[in-house]
Amino acid sequence: MTRRTVLILGANGRFGAAAVKAFADAGWRVLAQARRPQAALPPGAEALTLALGETEALAAAAAGAEVVVHAVNPPYTDWETQLMPLGRQGMDVAERLGALFMLPGNVYAYGEAMPALLAEDTPERPTNAKGRLRAALEAEMRARAEAGRLRAVVLRAGDFYGCGEGSWLDLSIAKDLAKGRLVYPGPLPLPHAWAYLPDLAQAFVAVAERSARDGAPAFETLHFAGHTLTGGQFLDLLEAAATDIGAAPAGRFRRGGMPWALIRLMGVFVPTLKAVAEMSYLWRVPHALDGARLATRVGGLPATPPRQALAQALRDLGFGDLASAH
Repeated sequence: MTRRTVLILGANGRFGAAAVKAFADAGWRVLAQARRPQAALPPGAEALTLALGETEALAAAAAGAEVVVHAVNPPYTDWETQLMPLGRQGMDVAERLGALFMLPGNVYAYGEAMPALLAEDTPERPTNAKGRLRAALEAEMRARAEAGRLRAVVLRAGDFYGCGEGSWLDLSIAKDLAKGRLVYPGPLPLPHAWAYLPDLAQAFVAVAERSARDGAPAFETLHFAGHTLTGGQFLDLLEAAATDIGAAPAGRFRRGGMPWALIRLMGVFVPTLKAVAEMSYLWRVPHALDGARLATRVGGLPATPPRQALAQALRDLGFGDLASAH
């Protein structure tokens, strides 16, 4: 029986690497696209060192791919100039292949007035440039699908964590974990949506396999529930996870908050801080994703308990006695 083939665009990123592993573990032939040479790939995966903009060459190299996962995400400060062009290049490749185009979505397009529970039919009312860009990207996917040019699915999730550096976990919350200090970006009583990347990647596999077997709408949006935790719950679990792997300090953890006023002030001079501050409302507005439609679509999904997920995420960052464990 011929193995199914998936093309992962942006395979060097954290989600891209998680998707490569999840599809390879599920028995797919994985083509891992990245501009730069990649770290060791799992069995069943092979590197494609081609630029995303080389549409014809990339489509030729990925001939036979049934699914394209768009794991490409430009730096926050480059969204205005890069997000839409990169998204269009990914869609162009999927069109050439006649493949299902899969995008990891986020909650930005719902804006500051978003309700506490986000379903697939929740109206999008973006309140800043990043939200409007994400809405525009998904709108173009839908338009191409309605024109019969593309089959596409958005799998929307909360804040990513796990699989190495580049998330709120290492950039802020656990940045000073070795010193016994944790910093949470929002009010501790409010719930916030999180997505552990290995679990999200397996959800992509499940949707891809179900779509290949039973077909799929030309365009659909599905929500990945992930972990919804208050700030207090998240820090409690993080402290427990650190203890589990031998990364807790000798004394008690100290907790602090983000100096948002200072970050906004510094953002006048530092573009990255300005971009981060624009999204600070996500920590003030409680939100969760309703995963009922996804569960109906694919059935049960792996769900790593958050304490276990946080322990592995810390190991992936080099914390603890078992930093290389998996």
